[in-house]
Amino acid sequence: MLACYYVIMERFEVIPAIDVLEGRCVRLSEGRPDHVTIEGGDPAQAAARFAAEGAAWLHLVDLDGAFSGRPTAGLVERVAAAGVPVQVGGGLRSVESIEGALAAGAARVVVGTAALTAVTGSSLSLLSARLEERLMVAVDARDGRVVIDGWAGETDVTPRGLAEDCADAGVRRLLVTATRRDGSLAGPDAKLLADVLAAGLPVVAAGGIASLDDLVRVRDLGCRGAVVGSALWAGRFTLSEALDAVGS
Repeated sequence: MLACYYVIMERFEVIPAIDVLEGRCVRLSEGRPDHVTIEGGDPAQAAARFAAEGAAWLHLVDLDGAFSGRPTAGLVERVAAAGVPVQVGGGLRSVESIEGALAAGAARVVVGTAALTAVTGSSLSLLSARLEERLMVAVDARDGRVVIDGWAGETDVTPRGLAEDCADAGVRRLLVTATRRDGSLAGPDAKLLADVLAAGLPVVAAGGIASLDDLVRVRDLGCRGAVVGSALWAGRFTLSEALDAVGS
């Protein structure tokens, strides 16, 4: 008798980005608050629209929180009201702020600066054990190094090094952003993604996605998903077309 083996593959997720600055949806070039490239209106309305278009997740970035270190009150609740699981990042640098985001309705928290500086009151390994799938670590990369504090601060840590540290700490998932390409529509940084994927953790890609071919390329590299911002907001393709392209 022949044995049958089935491999269950995790579905590739196309995750619309909702980046919020001063209460409105925006797209920034390379994360610079002085360089708004797209104005998108009310975040709650955007969340509802993406939900209606079939989004399985939403990626909420509290830009004010990222720049100030203090999450924006009420923002998570407004976006989570759309009824779609939300992963949120921006200003989550303490256990209290992380718990606050989860209590407000976030399904997953994205920590970047905290992963490097040690979350107040907890090590990354303890936080990972406590939150499990609800924790995602942001590997924000620029010129071969990890950046922090809303991408304004530079470190000597390499993206691969941070990914390996996360693997050792039991982190379940990474968000890898090529910050130079964020908002650029210049295409994904395949070299960066391949380097981080080699650490062995599931990766969601961000930065530069401009076409349906880019999404397929990222999927074929081995990423589990992609955050898509400017391409959706600029009408390069629809969420429905993206989901069809990657078979989601």
